[in-house]
Amino acid sequence: MYNERVEVLNMKHRLMTEREKIEIFKKTLELEESGKAEEAKALQRTVPIPAYLAKIFKEKVGADFLIQGGYNLAEAEVEYGQDWLTR
Repeated sequence: MYNERVEVLNMKHRLMTEREKIEIFKKTLELEESGKAEEAKALQRTVPIPAYLAKIFKEKVGADFLIQGGYNLAEAEVEYGQDWLTR
């Protein structure tokens, strides 16, 4: 079950250009200003977390936190390998 969840997350997460990240953050601000905080948070999670932060989160709060939170871990996968969460 755990590995299946990781695979599903890997399929929907991808690396992004800086321009894409900026556009998503702009949209996030618009959503927050219009009272759609939950939608804003979900959209914000689509932006890849820097690899070093993902590694710290894994060490401090665990892989399940990252998986269940739906965070984009594409940069960490490039840096540490596809199976980094299960090691």
